[in-house]
Amino acid sequence: MELLTKVNSTPSQNNINYQDTILLLGSCFADNIGAKFSQYYFPTTINPFGTLYNPASILEAIQLSMTTDAQHYLIQHNGLWHSMMHHGSFSHPNKDEVIHCCQTSLSTLRQALHDASTIIITFGTAWVYEYQGKIVANCHKLPANQFVRRRLTVEQIVSAWQPILASMPDKHWIFTLSPIRHIKDGLHENQISKAILLQAIEQLTTSCPVCSDTSFPRVDYFPSYEIMMDELRDYRFYAEDMVHPSSLAVDYIWQRFVDTYITSATQTEMRELHQLWRDRHHQFLHPESAEAQLFAQRTKTRLQQLQSRYPWIL
Repeated sequence: MELLTKVNSTPSQNNINYQDTILLLGSCFADNIGAKFSQYYFPTTINPFGTLYNPASILEAIQLSMTTDAQHYLIQHNGLWHSMMHHGSFSHPNKDEVIHCCQTSLSTLRQALHDASTIIITFGTAWVYEYQGKIVANCHKLPANQFVRRRLTVEQIVSAWQPILASMPDKHWIFTLSPIRHIKDGLHENQISKAILLQAIEQLTTSCPVCSDTSFPRVDYFPSYEIMMDELRDYRFYAEDMVHPSSLAVDYIWQRFVDTYITSATQTEMRELHQLWRDRHHQFLHPESAEAQLFAQRTKTRLQQLQSRYPWIL
């Protein structure tokens, strides 16, 4: 007897292997899965603008990177300059430093969009905040009365995203819904938000402009949300805040993702490369010992051997 509700996720025809370049954009769940790709040395770019939560801000980042004269939306607050389109890690007392970091993120995302064969988008919430009439990615702790809070509709999300999908028909798009609950919005409001995002993703994956060949769709959905809500419906799979998935839950969802998109042959390569990653991150209690020095030399030799096959490994 199986003591859980198994979420169906059949192996995809759009396989991911080490010839692919991967771009991940969206909520902190994208950061979690992106970190897994990095640990297995897939060519990966993760959230160049920092964590983005709503579909409008994710799309805005993509659109900004596709222009050559993007204008930075900067404000000064509490002694720091902030970009309203970037994560708080971009904030700095020096305005020029913020502009430089923002320009770098634009260049990084522009190159990643060009190179990526697979783009993974994780929506977190349908709630958005408008500042002076413009949807922002981060409120940077400005007073709440300076923002207009509203919820995107299914139609707004779908109509905004379809042109982008149509403009990149050669890309493999994977949409996911973050299982992280936005409890500050309210539990009921969070459920409505997730339902809107699910409906929008459903429309994008079933009636998108680049899905005319139904036998080999290039836009699909991975059910990370359903796996967390149904297969892992127990607080032991949550972190201490009872909101974010625990490391065990992330590992479980990652393995389900691997089973869906990665062939057994590529998984064999993954095990070899992950062992290298583990060896490079191993910390000895006495790094000056002969044992540690020999281990480091063997790891360096193995790295050089694998770099001949996987030249992007640094």
